[in-house]
Amino acid sequence: MLKIKLNVTSDVGLHARPASEFVKTASNFKAKISVRNVTKSSNAVDAKSILSVLSLGVEKDHEIELTAEGEDEILAIQSLRKLIEPDILGKF
Repeated sequence: MLKIKLNVTSDVGLHARPASEFVKTASNFKAKISVRNVTKSSNAVDAKSILSVLSLGVEKDHEIELTAEGEDEILAIQSLRKLIEPDILGKF
């Protein structure tokens, strides 16, 4: 099982389009993936459920915790991390 905390950098947090992309990416993996809003001390929810992710109320600069467990957990965490904390140098 892998666990990682990330800072949300998107101006809209995990709402609408970013949440949809997050859930779509999480759904590509066999691993069980959960996410919680550390900033709001929320319980962990299924990262593959759009309604669950939206219910967390994640905003810009909130800290979230991702947990993945399963055969592709490393790749799952790496892929989701790229969505949440994109490489700023890669934009230049």
